Amino acid sequence: MKEDSRIPLVVVTGATASGKTALAVEIARRFSSEVISADSRQVYRYMDIGTAKATTEEQQVVPHHLIDVVDPDEKFSVADFADLAHRRIHEIHRRGHLPLVVGGTGLYIRALTEGLLDLPGEDEELRQRLLAAEQKQDGVLHQRLQHCDPELSQRLHANDVTRIIRALEVFELTGKPLSQWQCEHGFKEAPYRVIKFAVGMDRQDLYARINQRVLQMMDEGLFVETRQLLDRGYSPQLKAMRTIGYQQAVRYLHNEMTRDEAIADIQQETRRYAKRQLTWFRKDKSIIWVDYDSRFDSILAWIDDFI
Repeated sequence: MKEDSRIPLVVVTGATASGKTALAVEIARRFSSEVISADSRQVYRYMDIGTAKATTEEQQVVPHHLIDVVDPDEKFSVADFADLAHRRIHEIHRRGHLPLVVGGTGLYIRALTEGLLDLPGEDEELRQRLLAAEQKQDGVLHQRLQHCDPELSQRLHANDVTRIIRALEVFELTGKPLSQWQCEHGFKEAPYRVIKFAVGMDRQDLYARINQRVLQMMDEGLFVETRQLLDRGYSPQLKAMRTIGYQQAVRYLHNEMTRDEAIADIQQETRRYAKRQLTWFRKDKSIIWVDYDSRFDSILAWIDDFI
């Protein structure tokens, strides 16, 4: 494997709150590594608590990249991520360090390791029209997706408005379902030598960790952080602000939910998100699953041989 001249890339992924950080820390301790965050929300500035970013202390121990890249009202796509990540990987490699991609955004990881689809860009007028329809009637966009792309509609939750809008946009602009584009493309590009790990655990244990993490976010000040974002002038309708945690915090601050209702809804939606993540990653047969309770020695030895 080492005869392959491509840059070695280690990926640590899995569901939210599953223990990705613990494994990444062990890898970073053993090897001279720099972390590239593969999290679609950690790219936003001022959104620290709700996105569970690495702490300042953790970032001082191990260099982190692609955190705090854009403001919440700036556009940031999977193509933007892939472009920046490719640059960072080459920079890290030139420094003689090991690029370590850590995060739970499956599409980011797939685009980085296997290539991007050649799809049309965003149509802002179309997006605004679709969003207005969803705001008028919850779930209407998912219903539309069921008609034009039934395969993809089964993989997306009705609340995943951002991805549903993109799928409808692709269909309207190309006349072809996004799921068909994905199937035909096959994601065959492989610019790096890649080894992927995911941390797995009992589903009930994972859900308990998620519930506890949400409570920790409350203690750390998620509602205060959200109020500060609103005070900075960021609209609740922004893509970044419609994500889990911030969406409920906005509703709480607008007296549309009680504190307990907001907490319970964040926990429930996060559990649902984790379930979708697991479904995505289980389909990737190249991923090596690591039990959360196991020792990581064998994994470290595997990586040592890999690089």
